[in-house]
Amino acid sequence: MDDQSFNSQILHTTYPRTDAYNALSMPIYNCAAFEFESAEAMELAFLGKSTDHTYSRITNPTVQYFEKRIQTITGAMSVTALNSGMAAITNVLITIGQSGANVVTSPHLFGNTYSLMSSTLAAFGLELRLCDLTNPKEVEANIDENTCCVFLEIITNPQLEVIDLKSISEITKRKKVPFIADTTIIPFSSFKAKDFGVDIDVVSSTKYISGGATSLGGLIVDYGTYDWNNSKKLNSMAQSFGPMAFTAKLRKEVHRNLGAYMSPQVAYMQTLGLETMTLRYEKASRSCFELAQKLENCKNIESVNYIGLINNRFYEVSRSQFGANPGAMFTIDLLSREACFQFLNKLKLIKRATNLFDNKTLALHPASTIYGTFTAEIREKLHVSDKTIRFSVGLESVDNLYHDIVQALQ
Repeated sequence: MDDQSFNSQILHTTYPRTDAYNALSMPIYNCAAFEFESAEAMELAFLGKSTDHTYSRITNPTVQYFEKRIQTITGAMSVTALNSGMAAITNVLITIGQSGANVVTSPHLFGNTYSLMSSTLAAFGLELRLCDLTNPKEVEANIDENTCCVFLEIITNPQLEVIDLKSISEITKRKKVPFIADTTIIPFSSFKAKDFGVDIDVVSSTKYISGGATSLGGLIVDYGTYDWNNSKKLNSMAQSFGPMAFTAKLRKEVHRNLGAYMSPQVAYMQTLGLETMTLRYEKASRSCFELAQKLENCKNIESVNYIGLINNRFYEVSRSQFGANPGAMFTIDLLSREACFQFLNKLKLIKRATNLFDNKTLALHPASTIYGTFTAEIREKLHVSDKTIRFSVGLESVDNLYHDIVQALQ
């Protein structure tokens, strides 16, 4: 799909129903409940036998339209919008996992994702199996009859490790387990997960899609490519729903019981953000590359880590999977934790803040923030260094960003 058709599909996705006033932007249906013409119609809606909306915790017209736009540009079988990226991951794992099941993944997980799996869900009997996902033999050795999925981040945060997705997909297809990927770091305009064998995407739409950190949101994108007859938990549902078994379990039970559906206000803002996503991403990614290049020979920086740099160990696999725009996040290592704090305190233009892919450039020290409550031993296990600063590059001038970093290093 070329850029023009991709963006045209975003802009011209039709409404499920004609708007009464022919509005060009989908209105915000800011209501909790919906009236029915009869008791019979109400029954059909609650049984899922009609497309009528019942309650906005379950479905909402504005949110549904946002889901439809994502479905159109990804070619997915179904899309479910939730109120954060973490909610998306949680809903996926609860839908497919159960006590005695295990998740095969990397130790290079985002802090809250690691905590969710190692602590919150572990308390309910879900086992976390950490292995080197760059080593296919190790991945295969960790998969057994109780593995409910292989889960990974396509670019880890903040380690910036890139996994060869096709090698993992070959293993998961052979072992008949679902392949689930957090693809937040690269937007749909530059990466099509289905082409690399991913069965289900989870995305924090807070990032690129929201239009500059306007709102929190998450997405579950089901491509319908996994045979759920092979799932211990969902094989009975597969008898009735076939490839829709996961989505049926999610939509009919899990997401409505957990209560984490996206709000209509957020869906409206993120629908607008989606329209400019490609332009913002291409600008931020180009700026990130230029800035990382400029900083490679900068005094007082021990190392620069950006997968778009030709000397990066993941450059080739990154190029093959993400093309010329491999994200707008990079890291630098300074001499010490103290040097990192001094650097952050001297920044004038770049904001000291968490989040990724705001329109403004952000910087933070992952070890003392996202991983601050973890022990030093766990941080070492996850390869989160005290010397690392993470940058999310925004839409400012590269020269302005470079000069701010240089003055803060002095």
